[in-house]
Amino acid sequence: MTNVSDVYDGLRLRADFDSPWKEIIEAYFPQAMHFFFPETSALIDWERPYEFLDKEFQQIAREAEQGKRYADQLVKVWQTQGEELWLLVHVEIQAQKEDNFSKRMFTYNFRIFDRFDQPAISLAILCDPNREWRPSNYSYNYPDTRLIFEFGSIKLLDYENRFQELENSDNPFATVVMAHLKTQQTRSSPEERKIWKFRLIRRLYDLGLQEQDIRNLYRFIDWVMILPKALENQFWEDFKQFEQERTMRYITTGERIGYERGKQEGKQEGQQRLILRLLQRRVGELSSELQKRIQSLSLNQLETLGEALLDFTAMEDLLHWLQTNQSA
Repeated sequence: MTNVSDVYDGLRLRADFDSPWKEIIEAYFPQAMHFFFPETSALIDWERPYEFLDKEFQQIAREAEQGKRYADQLVKVWQTQGEELWLLVHVEIQAQKEDNFSKRMFTYNFRIFDRFDQPAISLAILCDPNREWRPSNYSYNYPDTRLIFEFGSIKLLDYENRFQELENSDNPFATVVMAHLKTQQTRSSPEERKIWKFRLIRRLYDLGLQEQDIRNLYRFIDWVMILPKALENQFWEDFKQFEQERTMRYITTGERIGYERGKQEGKQEGQQRLILRLLQRRVGELSSELQKRIQSLSLNQLETLGEALLDFTAMEDLLHWLQTNQSA
């Protein structure tokens, strides 16, 4: 599996926030279904091979043509009765609720049925921090026509009250959920994030997992639990000592998942492109005027913006940051 990461002196920023989710679901799809959607999982004959239908999904995902990207998977499985079954699994990674989300879930489901004559079970994993936003259906109602489309959804935030259960679980997605929750909870406390990052990676060894499982889950944790450079260096010193004590080097300091490679890519132009891509994901399309303002920032200002934008949830956050910092 290929990871893409770009490194700033102050902070590592990932260009594709959806990639770790896509990778981890592909690596552990049965475990994802068991963990998040046990009722649907019970319908599936897991003794038979399942297939990710990437080409078929691209045919129905018109949003991809507009530059939007989501951690979606269309998967063909087999029911225990021997019939083919399609699953559309969507991971909503946006930092804020999306008003058209339920409509998009319906649209994808309908396009699958329309293009392939195949009904699909639609499932959503909601990663946002909004406790009130819980989409589960799309409907309209007229005197002679009515539609009610319901889809399965789970909210990662709900696992906050089940953290002990997560810690006691050996399902890979217990680790995934813990990493996600602790990333959200430590936005304003990088020191605490460093502690949890180390604890979660050490837990992989404590569980006695196989080497490849440790590598896979480590990649997810490392990707989402971003640390400022100084704390990242401290983290790796602590981890190096831990490796030496355990005499188990499944993950070595030379494997920092693109870290050293990213160090060689410090050109300001490349940083500008990355910042623009990340901002588009966080706050939406940028006007040409805003793009020019960002391109006029100094290298130090770009680094500061790169760290700040991880907490942006709306265009107003960017505008406020520029007003406060651009003349600094």
